[in-house]
Amino acid sequence: MPSDLHLAVYGAVLFVPLFLAWRSASKNSSLLPLPPGPRLLPFVGNAFDIDVSRPWLTYTNWKEKHGDIVYSRVLGQHIIIIGSIEVARELLDKRSTTYSDRPVLRANEEFGISFNTAYLPYGETLRIHRKLFHQAFGAEASAEYHDLYFRKAYQLVIDLLSTPQKLEKHIEMYSGSVIITATYGYEAPPDEEGDPLIRRTREATEIAKRVMAPERAALLMAFPFLGYLPSWFPGASDRRLAPYSRKLVRQMLDEPFEIGKEKMTDGRRSPSIVAKFLDAGDISPAQEEFMKGVAVSGFVAGTETTASSLHSFLLAMLLHPDAQSRALAEIDAVCGDNVPNFEHKPSLPYIEAICREVLRWQPIVPLGLPHMTSQDDVYEGYFIPKGSMVVVNEWALSRDESLYPEASRFDPQRHLTAEGKLKDDPLVGHFAFGFGRRICPGRHFAELSLWAAMVSILSTVRITKAKDSEGIDIPVIPEYTAGLAIQPKPFACTITSINSRREEHMRAAFRVN
Repeated sequence: MPSDLHLAVYGAVLFVPLFLAWRSASKNSSLLPLPPGPRLLPFVGNAFDIDVSRPWLTYTNWKEKHGDIVYSRVLGQHIIIIGSIEVARELLDKRSTTYSDRPVLRANEEFGISFNTAYLPYGETLRIHRKLFHQAFGAEASAEYHDLYFRKAYQLVIDLLSTPQKLEKHIEMYSGSVIITATYGYEAPPDEEGDPLIRRTREATEIAKRVMAPERAALLMAFPFLGYLPSWFPGASDRRLAPYSRKLVRQMLDEPFEIGKEKMTDGRRSPSIVAKFLDAGDISPAQEEFMKGVAVSGFVAGTETTASSLHSFLLAMLLHPDAQSRALAEIDAVCGDNVPNFEHKPSLPYIEAICREVLRWQPIVPLGLPHMTSQDDVYEGYFIPKGSMVVVNEWALSRDESLYPEASRFDPQRHLTAEGKLKDDPLVGHFAFGFGRRICPGRHFAELSLWAAMVSILSTVRITKAKDSEGIDIPVIPEYTAGLAIQPKPFACTITSINSRREEHMRAAFRVN
């Protein structure tokens, strides 16, 4: 079946004077050349050259042929693809004034997701959001939730031991519950069906990923009229989801926020981001709407990325039992039979190396979110037009052999010196969290919650291959989903306890809470 992108291109070719749009996009007001790139077809550019389910693979091939900065065009939209950390830092970090905008799409408003901090155009609203984000999820604020991270991590370990066949649901529950409690003071019930707020978040995230896919965004920027086509038109089928998406998002904005407000007055108050917001003083309706947007933005982004990263972590441990053994040996040497905590973190460099390698090995959002240039620019003699969509190919960064020899191999040791200490890694801020003024404002919270979950799992359980009816290991071939964000496809495994004392400590802590 042809993709919606290709169907929309056919529709555009049939109904729009593409020649005029192509001529407009092809004009170069500078005498300088555009960056090198693949051959452009008349009118459609590279629309048919891209693997729309895994575009990062197409872009990585282009990097090998054309270099670290590549020019492409989808219909009338300029696209700049960055394939190295040096270019990303030079443009997105050092020239952030020019490269901090986002594509503005009518679809974001139509689907009710235009409030999301990640999608906001550069301007005053974004500055307000990021200030609130810093107050709520900055390094100092994130450290206040140390007990929460581990309490939820213990629940995750117990759930994995009880029903390992529901691994995906358990890690989704961990990632959702830790951030919903920190955000709203709301404790998600550990029931079999999961929490409705977390389910809504996953559902809304899936819709948003479809709307914000870079190639789809490029198409809608080049031809805004496509956003007005009826849902029965080829390429416009996703628009049928718009009314439901708006209703779903409005519920997500209002319901948990009201729960957070109630927690402040019913005698069951617990620390939360909403409580911090409301304690700050008199809140106008406009300011409250900003707060709701920031809260949901953090909730959605944190749930998705943490769950996907933990899923990759469990897959990596299953495939690399030697890494599990080394991690356990380090934990035992530092902690004895006690459960590890953040006080042990400086003495557990291999655990930190595993965290870094998980984020590098399988970038959860292989192309990040697209940036957009707010003015013309020149880089290394190449002209970059105003209004260009700028995409960082995080997949290509993760496979850079000059930084990561045998880059496709999972190897935490690459982040350690010969003495076993953590390297002063220039990517420790990690490309997985973005660049410049659009770097993920929740990265400190994400890193701490990932570390707590990983060290709790590694200290207490062993992940091994499941066996078939004849006692033979069921082979596991690592496969990932496609799209804007990726995660491992389901795999079979066995999870067993390896330290009864730590397990009992976790169960006791879980019962108390």
